[in-house]
Parts: sequence; structure tokens; C-alpha cells
Amino acid sequence: MQNESQTNSRLAEEIRDFKKKRKAIILAHNYQIPEVQDIADFLGDSLELSQKAAQTDAKVIVFCGVRFMAETAAVLSPQKRVLIPDVQAGCPLADMLTVKDLRSLKESHPGATVLCYVNTSAVIKAESDVCCTSANADRIVKALKSKSEIIFVPDRHLADYASRRADKDLIVWNGHCPVHIGISGEDVLRQKRTHPAAKVIVHPECTREVIDLADGVFSTSGMGKYAKETEAKEIIVATENGFLYRLAKKNPDKKFYPACEKAVCADMKLITLKKVLWALKNMQFEVKIPPQIQKKAKQALGRMLEIT
Repeated sequence: MQNESQTNSRLAEEIRDFKKKRKAIILAHNYQIPEVQDIADFLGDSLELSQKAAQTDAKVIVFCGVRFMAETAAVLSPQKRVLIPDVQAGCPLADMLTVKDLRSLKESHPGATVLCYVNTSAVIKAESDVCCTSANADRIVKALKSKSEIIFVPDRHLADYASRRADKDLIVWNGHCPVHIGISGEDVLRQKRTHPAAKVIVHPECTREVIDLADGVFSTSGMGKYAKETEAKEIIVATENGFLYRLAKKNPDKKFYPACEKAVCADMKLITLKKVLWALKNMQFEVKIPPQIQKKAKQALGRMLEIT
């Protein structure tokens, strides 16, 4: 354990040195491993991170997350170089929808407004009219409610949550996050029996069964805000378990319990300190977006910001 700690400390020091040389910033999603979270300049949700990076004068962005997140950073910061430490870090949810799939859906519903979750590739965003996040999906649907038809891609559970909140039927793609649908209602009830005083917070990518057991439904940033502000001292968290590290670190006076011990995203865990160092040292695994795709994808993101 001591050797591992010493190795991590040495790697972190090397990363800081190369970060200065490259004029780089490091972004880490809330689901990253603890040591990667600890070396990040910014920690948070995917779009939130890309927006923060765009506002800096950094020349290089190292995105510790999955590929669609790095693509979003490249869309919002075309003048910066965006690196992903492991090119194999993908997202099963994002990969459940191809451009061919979306175009076919659009052909079946001509005139429909296409609303895509930010958890999609840049090419899907470029094929869409407007984006949304897990935090604002219901507000975006409400704003678009007058539209005759709305196509929502790719997460069916977030679509169900937004549809119920906005009281608007949606045309939904049958995608899902394997980690979030792996959390069951029985998992939550089991933790409630063990920790009866605990509040339950749930990510809207979870199933309706789990959402209906929640005291609050939030994006990870929303969960962080709730954890800070609530008077509850115990909280059951239904999302990827990497987030509990940040919650506990920010709220040492409170206890956090995973709704399901198996809620782990293998892709998020691919990135290590060594890989972050190699990315910076060798300037490798750059994420590039063709200009036309970048322009169209940015328009969909911009439309979301106009609405919200």
C-alpha cells in the first residue's frame, strides 16, 4: 500500500510538471478512480467540464472520461488540442445509436424535433436539433412541448423520466446505460432496510422502479449539491459508485452508501495516472472532430443553452 501511494505521488508530480510544459488542464468525470479525481483541475459532469475548459486559456485538454465527453470538449474548444488517456474508453449507451439509426428514425417521423442526450457522439449531436443533459432533460422537453413530435435519443429511461415530468409523449430510442439499469428497486430497498434513516438520491438514467423510490432525482452535479445542503446524515446513492469518493470527500460529516455494489463502469475505470502521464508526455490520442460536424454539433448544444 505504501509503495502504491509513493508511486501515485510520483506520477502526480510528473503529471503536474508536464501539465505546465504543455499549458494543459486535466478534466475528470465524477466516475473516475480516486487518484485521477485528485489530480484534476476540474471535476464534474461531462458537459459542465467541457464548458469550464472552453473558458480557460489552456492549449491542451486532457479529458479523463469516455470518448463522447472528449468529443464534446473538442466541439466546444476547436482551437484546443483534446487528448483522451485511453482510446478504448467508450460508452455503451452512446454506442447503442448510430447515425444510420438516427437518420432512419428521422425518415420515419419527418418534421419531428430531434432531442439528443449529451451522452452521444459528436456525429449524433450534429444530426440533432437540440441537446439536453440529465439535469435539464425535463425542462428542454417542456420547452419543446408545442412541437407535434419529439424524437428523444438514446436513453429510454431518461426519456421516460423527462416525458413524465413534462407530460409529453416522446418517440424514444431503445438505449440504456448498463450500469444504471443494473441498479434494481430491490437493491435500493435492501439498503433502506439496512439504513432506515438514509435519504435516497437517484440518477435519471435509472429505471422507473428505482426513480419512484427516490427522495430526489439528480445529475451527479445535482447530487453533489443535494448532499451538501441536506440535513440528512446518511444518503443512499443510485449511480456509478466512483462518485461516492467525491461525495465523502466533500461531506466528511455524512455517510454515503452505494445503492448497488456492482454499479461500476469498466470504461470509466480504464484511465489511470500512468495513462494521463503518457497522454501529456507523448501528446497522444488526440480527439479530432471534422469542422462541419463540429459546427452542427455546437449548434445543437447552443440551442440547449438558449432554451435553458
